[in-house]
Amino acid sequence: MINDITYILTDRESDVIPITPELIGDSIGEVKFTLSEQACSDHVVQNGDAALLPSGTSVYELKGYQPQFRIVANGRIYQVNNNPNAETMGDLMDIASKVEKISLESGNDGSIIGDFTVEATSEFVNELLPLPYVGFDEVYKKAKHDNVIFLRVYLQDGTSMRMVYYPKANAFSAGAFGTQRLNELIVTQRQQIKSAAGM
Repeated sequence: MINDITYILTDRESDVIPITPELIGDSIGEVKFTLSEQACSDHVVQNGDAALLPSGTSVYELKGYQPQFRIVANGRIYQVNNNPNAETMGDLMDIASKVEKISLESGNDGSIIGDFTVEATSEFVNELLPLPYVGFDEVYKKAKHDNVIFLRVYLQDGTSMRMVYYPKANAFSAGAFGTQRLNELIVTQRQQIKSAAGM
């Protein structure tokens, strides 16, 4: 955790870019405490704590992204999991003008079923980023019994991230409730993609 922001390792190694020296920005801190082997069950996570990274590991900015969204540690990209300072999804995710495409992902094996149209991708991002950020806990209260739609957001640098959408609750696990238009867009694109794939 850094500046009260928690991060997780990006979720698919197959499309993570190699971290070359020119991608590493300024130092923003270091790991002070490793939770996995040392923390007691009543330990309160604080800035400088990491689940697995060893104490002393340096943490850097990833050039091209705000450090509130992505950072580099031990040669790997870590992405925001929770940011109590974010007010909108745009504050949480530094992806404006960086999205290459959005795909529908299989819930069974993670394979890609098909892609949103270019127009739908653009509209999705424009609808998503202004949404108020409420955090996962608030979303889960309304979405815990909902079915899910898995989306894969591909960014222009070759990386991607999974987004989990709950259609009945019209909510994202990243921590926001969608607009009516966003719900229509996702559901319609999903139907078209699955139809084209013969599903």
